Amino acid sequence: MEVSVKKLEELLEWGGTKKEIVLLVVSGIALLGSILQIHPLPFDLAWVAIVLCGIPIILEAVIGLVTAFDIKADVLVSIALIASIVIGEDFAAGEVAFIMQLGALLEDLTVARARAGIEKLVHLTPRTARRLTETGEEIVAAQEVRVGDLLRVLPGDTIPVDGVITQGQTSINQAVMTGESLPVDKGPGDEVSSGTVNQFGSFDMKATKVGEDSSIQRMIRLVQSADAGKAKIVGVADRWATWIVVIALGAAALTWLFTGQMIRAVTILVVFCPCALVLATPTAIMAAISNATRHGFLVREGDALERLASVSHVAFDKTGTLTCGTPKVAAVRVLRETCPEAGNAAVSERERELYACAAGAEQYSEHPLGRAILRCYRESVGMDVPQAEDFKMLPGRGVSAKVNGRVVLAGNEELFAERSVPLSEEMRQAAGQYTEDGCTVIYLALDGEAAGFLALSDTLRESAPAAIAGVKRAGAQPVLLTGDHKNAAVHIAKSLEIGEVHDSCLPEDKLRWIDETQKSGGHVCMIGDGINDAPALKKAYVGIAMGGVGSDIAVDAADIALVNDEIKELPHLLRLARRMMFTIRCNLTFSMTLNFVAIILAITGILNPVVARWCTMRVPLW
Repeated sequence: MEVSVKKLEELLEWGGTKKEIVLLVVSGIALLGSILQIHPLPFDLAWVAIVLCGIPIILEAVIGLVTAFDIKADVLVSIALIASIVIGEDFAAGEVAFIMQLGALLEDLTVARARAGIEKLVHLTPRTARRLTETGEEIVAAQEVRVGDLLRVLPGDTIPVDGVITQGQTSINQAVMTGESLPVDKGPGDEVSSGTVNQFGSFDMKATKVGEDSSIQRMIRLVQSADAGKAKIVGVADRWATWIVVIALGAAALTWLFTGQMIRAVTILVVFCPCALVLATPTAIMAAISNATRHGFLVREGDALERLASVSHVAFDKTGTLTCGTPKVAAVRVLRETCPEAGNAAVSERERELYACAAGAEQYSEHPLGRAILRCYRESVGMDVPQAEDFKMLPGRGVSAKVNGRVVLAGNEELFAERSVPLSEEMRQAAGQYTEDGCTVIYLALDGEAAGFLALSDTLRESAPAAIAGVKRAGAQPVLLTGDHKNAAVHIAKSLEIGEVHDSCLPEDKLRWIDETQKSGGHVCMIGDGINDAPALKKAYVGIAMGGVGSDIAVDAADIALVNDEIKELPHLLRLARRMMFTIRCNLTFSMTLNFVAIILAITGILNPVVARWCTMRVPLW
């Protein structure tokens, strides 16, 4: 929640909009004084609004026309402003300028402040490296490392460049690259990536990719390219501005030509001023954002809900998104005997003893699996954890300790092979059934003989099945994009009835799938929580980050943050976005119809500029 609170504080800081609010307040007071015919100055107070709100609009229109011949809504607004001033309708000019600036402010308030995701990624880049030389170790800047250099990485160090382990055993936290919640055991010949963290054992490595070619630098470039290539939605008023300008000028010219009355021509220009078009969209968006906030979503981009209304695919990361990211003991198995699930009251004494030995051996371990075993034992069995002696952490292998007078080994197959502890075919087959379901298996030995194993799995969020079903009902196709291995991905996908699965995905793999899907005409909403999801969140048509457990870099990269991590609210957000777009279309239809009616009345001389502006500014609300 700390990340989410910080994001909320950032969203509530208006920064540059404070100046706009002050100008609007002053202009509004001036217009009120003009209506009440208060004349403390030698000119109409409406000129205060014209100067403060109108001149910036005119300047922006001129700059757009001169530099890029870009006809937007501000061109038509400028025409209406100037025409009103020419015929002496100062209040009409001030009113138009005030309304347009108010619409711009409403839109600005829906746009998040500039984000610092790239800078935070840069801060993850290691600054130094331990290079091995003939005379020993030397600390050098990471950018000075060259391909082929031998480096030493100590426990807790961030790996400075990509390379291959030449000596040592360790466990690497690869969450920054793959999103995996558990460290991965590594040994000689295994590849390691820059930006990942060495958790336990020290090792030597040979650099293979350095500088701009390293994994963390590729990640930064992916985020930058994804942001640059993301299409921005153009406002409806801006899309129609060219045609509106032509029609407005043509209608005004013909009216003046046939009637000879300048006031009618100016009234037409004022009527065509797209205040309703400008206000219709942000009004509905603000109402939708307020609704989304009540359901735990922080909308960080003004057009995010507009984009969300048209998504065809919703891509989910697995760990931390569909699952809690916290491993849990799913089963305890004893050699030649099947055991119920951990925590069942019918656990036999043999299984209870094995479970207690495992928890005792792992109580001093810093490994996430060891901590999970200890936590689950306390929660499910409810007994005191036996004390351990002679505890040893075996990086990349497991742990050993003496518990209740017995020597306990807990770890992987490599540990048992090194200690000459044979694993029976029966145990391998039983363990294989759990690994096929995506579980991680911890083998256990007592006094040098294999005794059984524990199976641990990530915990599926209780709300995940309902969320996936709701996404389908909303008309979008759920997709699983995960850095986890195939077995874990397929097991989760089957549990949630997700038809399309992509496993073992690196950040560039997720980015590639999103790019291909969107180039083929689909619109992707990406939901993730880790640093490795940042490029995909940027590239997707809409990015939603898990704000509670997610990385702040992922939140910075996303368009929407889910504060409480309750993905069950996702279907509501999809329905809300589509309802919002329906309301916007209704607003636009109503406003354009009202405009055309007002034009007919202006041509006949029934409406003057002030009355026309008040009539055509009305738009239906949410």
